[in-house]
Amino acid sequence: MRRRVGLALAAVVAALLVHVSAAAAPGAVSRRVLANGLTILVRERGDAPVVAVSLQVRGGSHFETTETAGVTNFLQRVLLRGTTKRSAVELAEAAEDLGGRLEAAGEVESAEVRGEALARHWEALLELVAEVVRAPAFAPQEVEKERRLLLSQLRARADNPFPASLDALTRELYGSHPYAWPSLGTRQSLERLGREALVARYRELYRPDRMVLAVSGQVERARVVKAAERLFGTLERPARAAPAPPPVPPRAPARRVIERPVQQAHVLVGYRGPGLAEPAYPAVRVLAAVLGSGMASRLFVELRDKQGLAYSVGAFVPYRTGPAFLVAYLGTAPASLGAAEAGVLRELERLRAGSVGAAELARAKAYLLGNLALDRRTNARQAWYLAFFEVVGVGWDFPERYARALRAVTAEDVAAAAARWLAAPTVVVLTPAR
Repeated sequence: MRRRVGLALAAVVAALLVHVSAAAAPGAVSRRVLANGLTILVRERGDAPVVAVSLQVRGGSHFETTETAGVTNFLQRVLLRGTTKRSAVELAEAAEDLGGRLEAAGEVESAEVRGEALARHWEALLELVAEVVRAPAFAPQEVEKERRLLLSQLRARADNPFPASLDALTRELYGSHPYAWPSLGTRQSLERLGREALVARYRELYRPDRMVLAVSGQVERARVVKAAERLFGTLERPARAAPAPPPVPPRAPARRVIERPVQQAHVLVGYRGPGLAEPAYPAVRVLAAVLGSGMASRLFVELRDKQGLAYSVGAFVPYRTGPAFLVAYLGTAPASLGAAEAGVLRELERLRAGSVGAAELARAKAYLLGNLALDRRTNARQAWYLAFFEVVGVGWDFPERYARALRAVTAEDVAAAAARWLAAPTVVVLTPAR
C-alpha cells in the first residue's frame, strides 16, 4: 500500500512540475551572432514590466592557476568599482534610477556582469552594462578596497564549517587543478595580485568570441539586437585562439581529518563524476537526489529521521564542464561522529550495490525538475541560464534538453551510474579541536 501511495504521489508531483516548468519559461528565444563573434540571446517575456541582462564571458576560476587563483572574481568586482565616466557610487545610483541594480561576480566556469531594471529602461540598462565592461577605470585605491573585502570574505569562509570542509574536499579531489579552489581564490594569491594582473585578465577575458549577452523580459528582440550591435559590435576579435582549461590530473581516494574550534562535526564524502555534457550526467544528478535531496531521501530518512545521527544531511552535483563532483554531507554532534561517518558510507555502498525503487526514482526526478523550474521563474534567472549554458558551450537550450534527459532516466541508469561513480570515496571529516 505504501509503495502504491508513493508512486501515485510521485506521479502527481511530476505532472504538476511539468506544468510549472512549461509556465516558467515562456517566450521563444532568438539567437544572433555578430561578425566579431559575440552571441546575443533574447527572450521576450510579457508577464511583468521588468528586464534582466546577463553578460557572461567564458573564463572563470576553471582557467586560473595557483598564482592567479581568484583573479577572475577579483576583476569582476573591480569592474563595478568605477568606469572612466562614473565612480562606483555613481554606477549604483544610475542603476537605481532605472529601478534596478548592477552586480558582477566570477564563478567557476564563467564570469558575469548582470543587471535588472524596469522594462521601459532596458536600453539604458544595456548601455550601463556596456560601460562597465568596456570602460573600467581600475583605480588603484578601488582595487585595494576590493582586495580587503575579498580577503575578509575568504576569512569568513574559512571560519564557516561547511564551506571550509567543502574546500578541503575539493582540494583532495582535484589536487593542483583549478577546480580545487573556490572562485574567491586563496589568501596567498589575493594578497599578491595587483592592478596589472587585473588589467591583463580583463584583456584575456573580454574578447567578443568568448562573450554571450542574454536579455530576458518585456522587450522587443529586434530593438535589443540593434542596440547590442551598436554597443558591442565594434569590439575587436583577437587573432590568437582563446586558452583552453587545463586537464584534470588523476587522484587517488583519501581520508582527511581537520580539527577546528567548532561545535558541530561534519562528514563530507566526495567522488569525481561526469561533466554536464556527458550522457551519464542526468543519471548522476538523479543518483544524488535519491541519496540526499529532500526529506524523503535516503540520508534524511535513515540517518536523521530513524537514527538521529544528523542535524543536516544532503547531496549535490554542481554544473561543471570538466569532471564534476558528487558530494554527500552530514552535520552531527561530535559524540556521534564515528557512527555518522559509518552511516553515510554504508548508505553510499548500499546505493552502489543495490537498486532504486520506482517511487524514490519518481520522487528524485520530480525534485530535480521542480527545482529547475522554480529556479527559472524570474527574468534574472532566465537571463543567467541562457547566457551560462551558451557560453560554456552546451547551448542556451540545455535546460530543456536536460529536463527531457532527467525524465528519461531509468532505475537501470541510476544503478549503472552508482556502480561506476561511487567506487572510490574521498572523505573529509571536520571535528572540534581537542
